[in-house]
Amino acid sequence: MITLSLQLLLAHIIGDFLLQPASWVAHKTQRKHRSPYLYWHTLVHAVVLAVLLRFDHQYLLGFLTIVCSHLAIDLIKLSLHQRFNERILFFADQIAHVTVIMLVVNYYEPINIPAEAVFQPKVLLLITGVLIVTVVSSIIMRVIITKWALEEDAYEDSLPHAGQYIGMLERLFVFGFIILQQWEVIGFLLAAKSVFRFGDLSKSKDRKLTEYILIGTLLSFGLAIVTGLAYNHLISLIV
Repeated sequence: MITLSLQLLLAHIIGDFLLQPASWVAHKTQRKHRSPYLYWHTLVHAVVLAVLLRFDHQYLLGFLTIVCSHLAIDLIKLSLHQRFNERILFFADQIAHVTVIMLVVNYYEPINIPAEAVFQPKVLLLITGVLIVTVVSSIIMRVIITKWALEEDAYEDSLPHAGQYIGMLERLFVFGFIILQQWEVIGFLLAAKSVFRFGDLSKSKDRKLTEYILIGTLLSFGLAIVTGLAYNHLISLIV
């Protein structure tokens, strides 16, 4: 199952990303089904897939299913280009392709994931930890930080919700490093963030802004560290 999954997934990555120039994508977006590059792309994908499957006839049905569905999914994506956000279409397109791949894998080598495996304490604990360091911590920080909201902390020059996403990512990294017992990497992460923030602080020369940033950074790292330590302690009890 793993070998077949990797073969099909690698074929998709090579065909959809590595061997599809940006000029092809632009031409397909403009001309849609009239673009010859749509069919060239499908042919390239078919060749790569056939090579990785080593032209094995037992996979003929799966091969045809993936190639035909790939063309159909791309046509649907192109037809919806002006109706939906490009990012949504991109991820929906990739999810559809991967779903077809997994269905083909399941046809040849049935995927059997028992429900007990999903609801094991280890899995539930990991999901809980990830949610705490992302969604829950963001809400906690917003509640605390709003007490010191600064007038000059305007968002006109910032990307929408960028600070929230940056905080989630940094806490995920810290949480992951603690789980892996790589404490020294957290120091590098904190140092890297300090370097980027130094420019804002040096330009501002505002003590309030400095304190505001320090509170946010320490609170973010603190929540991630506490969650990581709690996870390690609880996982040791489960084992």
